Amino acid sequence: MIKGSCLCQSVQYSISGAVGDIIHCHCETCRKAHASAFSSVSRVEDGDFTMTHGQEMLKCYESSPGKFRYFCRVCGSQIYAKRENTQHVILRLGTLDDDPEAKEVGHIWVSDKARWYTVTGDLPQHDTFN
Repeated sequence: MIKGSCLCQSVQYSISGAVGDIIHCHCETCRKAHASAFSSVSRVEDGDFTMTHGQEMLKCYESSPGKFRYFCRVCGSQIYAKRENTQHVILRLGTLDDDPEAKEVGHIWVSDKARWYTVTGDLPQHDTFN
């Protein structure tokens, strides 16, 4: 069982299955939503993701058509995103309390990255969503 929570601990969740490969997204909406150079995310199947505390504390924002970002209304921590007609959530890995035992596989939307940030390392880089 993998657990996670927001900064203020108002929202808590657990994951009963595997966390997918780790992707670092550099798109403008991820950068602005997280106030960071990129967002590290993984896919988690809906049936493996359970809100264990504070679901009523979640607010959501439709950041692009059909994509909703869920965050704590107290501290603002983004917990996950959900696209319409999918069977998984896009987990925001910064909220994990435990090791997801997943591997990094690449950077996406590098064409949209912050001009002040240089991507380094050996992970594959993709100009868009691959």
